Amino acid sequence: MISVQDLSPAELAALLHFHADAGVGWLLEEEPVDRFAEFEAMKAARQAGRPPQPSVSSPASQAASQVERRSAASAAPPPLAARSPAIPDEQAIDQARFAAESARSLPELKAALEAFNGCNLKNSARSTLFASGNPESGIMVVGPMPGADDDREGAVFAGRSGQLLDRMLAAIGLGRDDILLTNVIPWRPPGNRAPSIPEVDICRPFIDRQIALAEPKILLLLGNFTARFFFGGNETIHALRGQWREIGVGSGAVPAIATLHPQDLLTAPINKRLAWQDLLAFRRRIDAGA
Repeated sequence: MISVQDLSPAELAALLHFHADAGVGWLLEEEPVDRFAEFEAMKAARQAGRPPQPSVSSPASQAASQVERRSAASAAPPPLAARSPAIPDEQAIDQARFAAESARSLPELKAALEAFNGCNLKNSARSTLFASGNPESGIMVVGPMPGADDDREGAVFAGRSGQLLDRMLAAIGLGRDDILLTNVIPWRPPGNRAPSIPEVDICRPFIDRQIALAEPKILLLLGNFTARFFFGGNETIHALRGQWREIGVGSGAVPAIATLHPQDLLTAPINKRLAWQDLLAFRRRIDAGA
C-alpha cells in the first residue's frame, strides 16, 4: 500500500485531481465515527422499540447522537439550490424545445439554458457552458461536451485539449475571437460518461437553436460524438472525418466537416496528420467564401 508520504507533490496533486474528476467531494468525515458503536446503538434501538438511552460518556451514546443528528439533517427541508424533481423525458424534451424556440437572440438563449432544469446532467455539473467567441464571424466550431477542466473553469475547451485546439486553429490563421466555439451538450456528464439518448434529445433543441441564431456559413465538428450527432449513423470519426456534408438549419443548410477531437490527438499523436488535412480543407472552404 502506498502512503501519502511516499508521493511527490506533483503525484499527490495528480491523485487529488483524479478524485475530483471522479466526483469525490471529500475524503474524510468532519468528525471521527465509531461504526461498531453506531451499529450496536442502532441495533439496541430497534430491539427496544425506542431510541437508546446510554450514558453520555459511552461510545454508543456518541454514535447514537451522530445518528440522530444525521436523521434530523436528512429530514430538514432542502435548500433552494436542491435538485429539481425528475420529469418524464418527453415532457423535458418539449420544455427544452419551447425554451429554445422562444429565444430570439443568443443572449436570450443563454439565459433560457441557464434557467432550464429539465436535464439530469445539470444536477451533477458545476457549470452550464454556452457558446463563446464571435457570433458574427460566420465560422462555428462545435465539440461534444464539457470535460473536467471545462466544468471546473466554466469555459469551453479549457485545459490541455483547449490549448491544443488553440494551436490547431492558429495553424490555419484563426483564434478564439475569430470563431464561435460551443458544445453539443452544455453540462459535463458524471465521470465523463457518454450522455444517454434521452439526455441528448433534451439538449438537442438548444444546440440547434444556437446554430440557427448564429447563422454560420461553415461548421467544424470535433470528435466522434459530434460527428454522429449531426451526420447520424454509427461510424467512427475515422470514417466520418474529412468529408463535407450539409447540415439542415431552419430552412437552409450549412456545410460541415468533421475532424478528430484534440483529446484524440493527445491520446494518439500519430493522427495529427489526419487532423491537419481536415484543417487545411476547412481553411480552403473559408477562403472560398464557404
